[in-house]
Parts: sequence; C-alpha cells; structure tokens
Amino acid sequence: MDLVQLLGGLFLSGLVGLAAYERRALTRNGVLGSVVVGTLIFGFGGWTWGLLLIAFFVSSSVLSRYRGMEKEGLAEKFAKGHQRDVGQVFANGAWGAVLALAYAFTPQPLLWAAFVGAMASVTADTWATELGVFSRGQPRLVTSGEAVPVGTSGGVSVLGVAASVTGGLFIGLAIFLLHALDSLVTGELWSWIDLWIVLVGAVGGLVGSLFDSLLGATVQGIYYCDRCAKETERTRHTCGQVTRLIRGYRWLSNDLVNLFSSVVGSAVAVLVAWFGWQFLA
Repeated sequence: MDLVQLLGGLFLSGLVGLAAYERRALTRNGVLGSVVVGTLIFGFGGWTWGLLLIAFFVSSSVLSRYRGMEKEGLAEKFAKGHQRDVGQVFANGAWGAVLALAYAFTPQPLLWAAFVGAMASVTADTWATELGVFSRGQPRLVTSGEAVPVGTSGGVSVLGVAASVTGGLFIGLAIFLLHALDSLVTGELWSWIDLWIVLVGAVGGLVGSLFDSLLGATVQGIYYCDRCAKETERTRHTCGQVTRLIRGYRWLSNDLVNLFSSVVGSAVAVLVAWFGWQFLA
C-alpha cells in the first residue's frame, strides 16, 4: 500500500467533497461518503481511477441541474433529490472502491475493466434518468412495453437509451484518454487495442442501465400516496403522507438497485474486455 497515494486520495476527495457541498451537490453525510469512497479509489486504484470517479460525479451533477425547473414536477416520484446523500454515494461508488482494493493487491487488467464497467453503469443510468425525462415520446416499461408516465421506475425511452449509451461511451473514452496520458508520463507502451475500452464502457454502461430499469419495473420497492393518488419511490411522499407498498420488496431501495446494477455492468464489461483482449490483440 502506498501511504502517500492514500493520503493524496484523502486530500483530493476531501476537496472535491467540500466543493460539491458548497454547490449543494452533496449533503453533509454525502461529503463523508464521498471522502471514504474517493480515498479508497484514489488511494488503491491510482489517479486514473480517481479521475474517472470525478468524471462520473461532475458530469452527473451537471446533468442533474440541467433544466432543473422543468424537472421539479418529477421530484416526488424519485426517492431522493439532486443532492446526493451517503446512501447514494455508496450506491454509486462502493463497488468501485471494492474493485480498487482488489486491484491494489492483485493488479489484473480485468479488474481495471470491471471498474470501468461499474463507473459506466452508474453514469449511463444517471444520464438516462436526467435526460430521458425530456423525451417527446412516452416512456414504456422495459418488461412489457406498456406506456407509462414520465419518471416511472422501469420506464425507458429512445432518448433515455441514447443518453445511456452516450454516458457509457463518455466513461470509456475518458479512461482511454487518461490511460494514454498515463502512458506518456510513465513511458509505458500502449497500442490501439486499448481503444477497445471505449466499447467496454459503452456496453457495460448500457447493460447496467437496462438492468437498473428491469429491477425498477419488477422487484424494486414502489409505493403509492393515497392523498395525491401518485406512485413514488418514497416511503413518505413529498406531501408528508406515509405511502403504502404496491409492488416489489420494501428492502430493495433505489440505492440498492443502483449498486446491483453497477455490479452487473462491471461483469458485462469484464466479458467484453476479455473477448477483445483475447481475440483482437
């Protein structure tokens, strides 16, 4: 373990967390969660891993505020607002932190690909959510194709899927550029097969995002507010009314859905990376 790298990760993640808190992108306990996750990923994965985490967080925070006034009417449907708390931070970054720890002790390229898939998955899902709500066409359940209101868990649209693919590509391209820059700094050789990681990000992100929608449509806990006659992910609606479970499991929150989806995106990324590196190198 590199103590200097770990302390550097603590310092940088602390700065990012405080800056995000000042801009109301994180709650107080969200800052603590981001410091823990950021320190582990920076400290054990290295600076390219840490910067990829920042790329996800910054891009997602920007998109969460994009046309924010138009999204206010949908806030009651979602479990939480645009200010991420510790649960959301761990949901999006805990699996990445586990992979960074594993990579520190077993520096296998497939663990690197798994991390790319995890970050691509949470990025793709966030981009799909933040941009998909502006789709001109009505979203449809990923399971049955039934038309559903905008913001319904498990609903997908053409714009949302396109945003998901773009988010995964963004992460894949970001890690390729970071890896290329790292190669220039360290003098290590790299080849054009390294571009395969862009596809790894795109596919891992898309599949992870669709898996998130699948869980949202089937087993995620979804509630109903009798006072407002509306579905929501919240156990207490924005009006103050305690909601009742209408489908899914009470224990399976949106945060857990995001965590499980990042694991699935990670696994898919490993398969895509393995295929490319085995047969195309």
